[in-house]
Amino acid sequence: MRTYQTFETLQRHKAQLRDRVELRNGLQLAAWFNSGDRVTTLSDHHTLSLYVEGGYDTWHKTAQGWRNGGGPDRFCLMPAGIESTWDLRADLAFVHLYCSEPQLRQLAEQVWDRSPAKLNLHEKIFSADPRITQLYRHFLLSCDWQQPASQLTLSSATTLLLTHLLQEYSEVQWQLPQVRGGLAPAVLRRVLEFIDAHLDQPLTLADLASEAALSEYHFARMFRHSAGEAPHQFVMRRRMLRARMLLTQPALTLTDIALQCGFHSSSHFSHRFRQVHGVTPSAYRKAKPHQPD
Repeated sequence: MRTYQTFETLQRHKAQLRDRVELRNGLQLAAWFNSGDRVTTLSDHHTLSLYVEGGYDTWHKTAQGWRNGGGPDRFCLMPAGIESTWDLRADLAFVHLYCSEPQLRQLAEQVWDRSPAKLNLHEKIFSADPRITQLYRHFLLSCDWQQPASQLTLSSATTLLLTHLLQEYSEVQWQLPQVRGGLAPAVLRRVLEFIDAHLDQPLTLADLASEAALSEYHFARMFRHSAGEAPHQFVMRRRMLRARMLLTQPALTLTDIALQCGFHSSSHFSHRFRQVHGVTPSAYRKAKPHQPD
């Protein structure tokens, strides 16, 4: 797993790492808690931070002195090459998204099919953006990062986040391309067959987009037009459908079913199944007739 410089800096201080995941494209998410600490960061990568809990007594050093303004759902965007000094005088729980310059440029080229001459992000401190909050709260913070089945949700949400940063907080002035229409029937059929053949694996948005020979940005929008829901929603629904079918086979244990549906343990599978269906897999199995092997 790649180690980003801001991550390394926090590890040398009082910050406590609560969770961490690396996506297949190299992006990383890290959930932190810190208090009573002073930290200076200077990194060769970009960092997007959302305050999840606390942060009211977090201070940022500016040319005019110390300034505060943090709190839940405030975000900070720390571009590569810009030094930031922080004084955390009370509890703060926050989540970082780490992205390198080449990763961001690659995304820009995929979205707009051309390369920007400049790709500088603007520093933002203690700012509010409902779109960033929504993507963090509804997607990044609502799923188990260690679940292979969560990879698609995480990769989709981070792609949307970075696209939003490019559009709102960079020197890129291009409008997002309009995507009209859905996938060609043959392409959609190929993608659906690929999904069903790989439900036991941690599918990502890049996997599905590659199968359709499209960028992640264009694929996600065209798939939604064709299927009526986002790729991560469709894939989870297919995982749950397979789970219901497998639960009618008494020879399979819950662990067997979990692994075949892309979950790394029966406990995580049971938690997700109950979220979707309102009952545990065991209760569902008892209520349904068994199918012959």
